[in-house]
Amino acid sequence: MTQSVRVALVGDYRASAVAHQAIPPAVQLAAQHLSLNVTADWIATPEIHIPAFADYDAIWVVPGSPYQNDAGVFATIQWAREHGKPFLGSCGGFQYAVIEYARNVLGWDDAAHAETDKEGRWVIAPLSCSLVEQRGEVTFKPGSRIAIAYDALQSDEGYHCNFGVNPDFSEALETRNLHITSWDLAGDVRGIELTDHPFFIATLFQSERAALQNRLSPLVVAWLQAATR
Repeated sequence: MTQSVRVALVGDYRASAVAHQAIPPAVQLAAQHLSLNVTADWIATPEIHIPAFADYDAIWVVPGSPYQNDAGVFATIQWAREHGKPFLGSCGGFQYAVIEYARNVLGWDDAAHAETDKEGRWVIAPLSCSLVEQRGEVTFKPGSRIAIAYDALQSDEGYHCNFGVNPDFSEALETRNLHITSWDLAGDVRGIELTDHPFFIATLFQSERAALQNRLSPLVVAWLQAATR
């Protein structure tokens, strides 16, 4: 029998957003590849109800920051992290995952996002060069979950962002179970994962865009595989 999986796509849908156009086919392609019956519910951030996530097999915080309900997004990420729920974050989902970890694991109560916070420790800061509708080479740490998903140590990926990890805090972020496992060619952080979690990966790049060329996203495939366990 075909296994059924239910996943939550958390974010405020915009038809004009390239990543939002790519996500449904990315999930569908991965589901077909894995012979899964996948139900994907798009949950707008004002409609977040944390207890309801217990009924899902995996959570993806999709691009589109700032979100209409930032607090709900941070609560979603914290719940997924603490409850071992397979989690994928891309672009905004990556940025918020880093801040959530800094605040609630590292104890940096003032960890902030330069896009939305006027004060605090800007863990997420403006990029030196905009990556809105840009592509670039990324590298992966050998043996990391991202590298295993791609079965490669590099890839060419697309972006739509103006903010990323502040290099001043990169080293301090890795003091516990968060590992930086992807970088651009200049050495800036492009992906993280948690070592003590069943599946927790977040990337600044949008791997889902592969679906717009009818190609599989290795990270979406790996995320759905984790949802079946």
